[in-house]
Amino acid sequence: MSRLVIVTGGSRGLGLAITRSLLEAGYSVSTCSRSLGDTLPGLLEVHPDRLFWQQADIGNAASTQAFIDATVQRFGAPWGLINNAGIAREGILATLPLVEVDHLIQTNLTGAIQVARGVLRHMLSRPGGGRIINISSIIGQRGYTGLAAYAATKAGLDGLTRALAREVGRRQITVNSVAPGYLDTEMSGTLSAGQRDQIVRRTPLGRLGTAADVAPAILFLLGNGGAYITGQTLTIDGGITC
Repeated sequence: MSRLVIVTGGSRGLGLAITRSLLEAGYSVSTCSRSLGDTLPGLLEVHPDRLFWQQADIGNAASTQAFIDATVQRFGAPWGLINNAGIAREGILATLPLVEVDHLIQTNLTGAIQVARGVLRHMLSRPGGGRIINISSIIGQRGYTGLAAYAATKAGLDGLTRALAREVGRRQITVNSVAPGYLDTEMSGTLSAGQRDQIVRRTPLGRLGTAADVAPAILFLLGNGGAYITGQTLTIDGGITC
């Protein structure tokens, strides 16, 4: 059986691109999201033996654990985890409702920790190590007006990456972050035309990124080339932070 990779939030955007790339590379994939989306049904038909989906809310511990349990029951212990699921909320911190702050933290940070904790219990039981990749953001490194709470959750993911890499390294499990820049996905849909133009002007490569720019880095870190890379944050942003 091919190696299993769990991808959270795999029904659209970057998560969907990662799921598709993994299937094309021969991996088995188990993914979850709050809704099935428009594209996953077709992929489930094409790859019925290597693709599994279950509805789950990463911000809910019971929902997350049910997804992990169902995955292991079907495929066995996973080789990799891509902590991709996340939400974005824009607003000046002084006026951002606390319920929105709590939702951001619960989904983007606590949820990722809960998934990693649940997956590691199975990953540690299998021989040969494994891979964990957290999808953070350049916002966690540089900040952006109106995204203070979101930035805090993404910076937290990078901290989780560094500490967890030390915890599980002796078991040959690598833990890294991938920090995309501004991608042309649904999550950037709230940007105005002026904001998008400004970002493009500030980016040395002269464009927004795409999910297809990020997926190859995920495949590299999952494969043999990533075997001696751990505790790192790989920035993929067209040079905007250089």
